[in-house]
Amino acid sequence: MFTDEFVAEGHLIDSGSLQRMLDAIIRSGGKFAVVDFHIGADNESTSRLHLKVRATDDESLSEIRRELHELGAERATGQEAELEPCRVAGVAPLRFYSTTNHPTEIHRDGSWKPVVDQRMDAAIVVTDSSARCVKLRDLKAGDEVVCGNSGVRVHPPAPARERGSFSFMSGEVSSERRVQTAVATLASQLEEQKAVGGRLIWVGGPVVIHTGGGEALGRLIRDGYVTELLAGNALAVHDVEQALYGTSLGVLVESGVVMPEGHRHHMQAINRVRDAGSLEAAVAAGWLDRGVMHACVTSGVPYVLAGSLRDDGPLPNVLTDVIEAQDAYAKALEGADIVIILGSMLHGIAVGNMLPSTVRTICVDINPAVVTKLVDRGSAQTHGLVTDVGLFLHLLADRLG
Repeated sequence: MFTDEFVAEGHLIDSGSLQRMLDAIIRSGGKFAVVDFHIGADNESTSRLHLKVRATDDESLSEIRRELHELGAERATGQEAELEPCRVAGVAPLRFYSTTNHPTEIHRDGSWKPVVDQRMDAAIVVTDSSARCVKLRDLKAGDEVVCGNSGVRVHPPAPARERGSFSFMSGEVSSERRVQTAVATLASQLEEQKAVGGRLIWVGGPVVIHTGGGEALGRLIRDGYVTELLAGNALAVHDVEQALYGTSLGVLVESGVVMPEGHRHHMQAINRVRDAGSLEAAVAAGWLDRGVMHACVTSGVPYVLAGSLRDDGPLPNVLTDVIEAQDAYAKALEGADIVIILGSMLHGIAVGNMLPSTVRTICVDINPAVVTKLVDRGSAQTHGLVTDVGLFLHLLADRLG
């Protein structure tokens, strides 16, 4: 028999981690014995678990090690993190440790060192003074990269143990009847974060405009509840279209009536902005005098518009280089306290991949599959609210206003 011992600490019972650890051992054909288990007595106290694991072969034991590591357990025999240098810029060693979005530490020189710039799908580069997540394309020749999972421990976030604080959204999605409760709770959180200078990042798709939520989002921007806006070409295009013609994709937002030749409106909007040179120039010229992008420009709220293959135009403010757009999004998300994703699977999942799991993330979409996809791709901290985006924005703006 092949044996190893593991320890874990945290809210192991109510987070479900204990059950998942034991299931992982059994599923891989192993057996376990509990050496010691101390259960936390109150909300602040954590539980501590010491397991001895047996497997019939080294391959099964290695699989158990991998699964327990992802669930926050570490080997009881303290090991140093293994380092290997990069031979070529942009290429990690073959055995490099691929990060999760959970807070991570590495063991070096007899102590645990926190990893900074936490994000999923990155490598860990170690220097004398730091350990940090680095995207593969940003690795430099000679960088010392963590390999394997020895000497690496992760800390999956524990669920809220008190009532309130988004406990109403504890599942992957939240039903329509909970919208007003969700809005009230989120409004309280936004007010608290605004009062202490928190970073409130909003990610929006064109459905914000299609559903009539543009005016409400503009109010939130002007009232200081948006630190930065991340979107694509389409949100800005249809926002300008509505400012000029009252339509979104040729449909009057107020009445739902399709305008004759309304299909040309979004192209005319793009053309007007391209003629002006930028959204800022259009605002300065006076003809772009309302809407989300007008609110950003006049309120000094920065924004990033990331292009995609399907864009018409695009607007001159759009970043068409995908690497440049990724980096701009990541920069905007640094230090985020709350991230709110509005009706955008494309940009929502991209943002989720850039965030540590400690950042409170709210996804609002009429399609529950969007929330499910976001969670399935690793952003398990996401709270889902299934409702019309325009309705949600108006309720929230009214509550805060």
